[in-house]
Amino acid sequence: MADNKYSNRKKPAAGLEMGKLPPQVTDLEEAVLGALLLEKEAFLNVSELLKPEHFYKEAHQHVYKAIMDLEAHEQPVDMLTVTQQLKKMGKLEEVGGPFYVTQLTSKVASAAHIEYHARIIWQKYLQRQMIHISSDLQGKAYDDSIDVNDLLEEAESTFFMLSQGSMKRDATQINPVIQDAIDRIKEASERADGMSGVSSGFTAIDKITSGWQGSALIIIAARPAMGKTAFILSMARKMALDNKTPVAIFSLEMSNIELVNRLIVTETELSADKIKKGNLEPYEWEQLDHKIQNLIDAPIFVDDTAGLSVFELRAKCRRLKKQHDIQCVIIDYLQLMNASGMNPGSRQEEVSLISRNLKGLAKELDVPIIALSQLNRGVEGRAGAEGKRPQLSDLRESGAIEQDADMVCFIHRPEYYRITEDEQGNSLIGMAELIIAKHRAGPTADVRLRFRAELARFQDVEDTEFDDNAMAPATPAQTFGSKMNETAGGDSGAGGQHLPEFPEGPGFNSDVPF
Repeated sequence: MADNKYSNRKKPAAGLEMGKLPPQVTDLEEAVLGALLLEKEAFLNVSELLKPEHFYKEAHQHVYKAIMDLEAHEQPVDMLTVTQQLKKMGKLEEVGGPFYVTQLTSKVASAAHIEYHARIIWQKYLQRQMIHISSDLQGKAYDDSIDVNDLLEEAESTFFMLSQGSMKRDATQINPVIQDAIDRIKEASERADGMSGVSSGFTAIDKITSGWQGSALIIIAARPAMGKTAFILSMARKMALDNKTPVAIFSLEMSNIELVNRLIVTETELSADKIKKGNLEPYEWEQLDHKIQNLIDAPIFVDDTAGLSVFELRAKCRRLKKQHDIQCVIIDYLQLMNASGMNPGSRQEEVSLISRNLKGLAKELDVPIIALSQLNRGVEGRAGAEGKRPQLSDLRESGAIEQDADMVCFIHRPEYYRITEDEQGNSLIGMAELIIAKHRAGPTADVRLRFRAELARFQDVEDTEFDDNAMAPATPAQTFGSKMNETAGGDSGAGGQHLPEFPEGPGFNSDVPF
């Protein structure tokens, strides 16, 4: 009899005995549907925000789907038409019959707050999705047969896709946008260098671009051994050391040590082979100790994660932006990235997804993203000096790269193809071009640069900084023109001139793309 005093108590609902009910606001769902039935313009306020699956109650999903179908066919939306549409869908009785549709209009007086209510419904849907994803991941985490790295990538990709769906922005009236544009113009006018973006460190390039612009996706492409990595490292060094601009470099091909060795070679003007072997003269050790100080505290952040996915890149860049306020992101190189979690149908589609997401990331962080890219072999099959110049059609694997990019630049070194003189007879030894083939916010142009093969370094043609400040006397291999030819090996080019060989060392082998 002791238990009889509890016998008349109402038992908890089945869903409450084991835990909590999922996040839901069924009363607001009814209010939104009722508003849609009352006012014909109400659907425009929620059409971009709500989808049928966002409703918690299945009956409400069917009603909203019926309303969407009517709107799609430009039919009036009211109690009668929605009832008929549900009947046509075979869902009327499942919803609760005509009476249920009719009583929805009693839940709300007007559509005045429909957008506010719709956002709450949408937020509850996101909460339910997060719970579902977390529960699924929790179950898989107990399964020892699943690789933990695969599970981490799945977790990152699923939450990334959920966050992408939640990033909705309304159209903005032009007034505040104009004010923001004027503020940026004023800020640029107050800068001594006249830049409106992040300076590349190359005067000739900055004159054309006014600096790499925030939210821009810049593609720098070339054939293997043209010096892509050398170019971005020369640029990163100038950004970080000369302008104190924090830069993030994601190297999918080379290790952090190889990248840093390259920076050491560029900064100290010591040969890559000597750096690799540690075979330095006393004065060279002194030169190394002195020049390396410039790099130690440089705001350059390197990441050599192999097979980096766009999800991982996004998370890493967000963290670096928050912790170090990075102003530029460099990726070496685009074709080595993957879009795992997005299930692309082909490699071309995967590259398209990657380029599109890189552009989205640049806009989100408001920083320029510079991605290196390979070119196809079409360049090699064309004859003549002009035929060797890269074209937009040479971009490898996907036309979407050209479409998504704000700028497309090519690195071209004629001497690589044994072209040692231009049409006027000027020497092209040690010369390079940055061909700006697409520039969404400015002109296209060909920018001449100097390339020092023995140091794998690019610099302005007029730049004498490195020549004048070396601690040790320059060797013949560290000079230009005829002096370089005296010590360099290689096949003879036009006019009997010898071409410089690429120095051996980490990443400097001419057979390896850089």
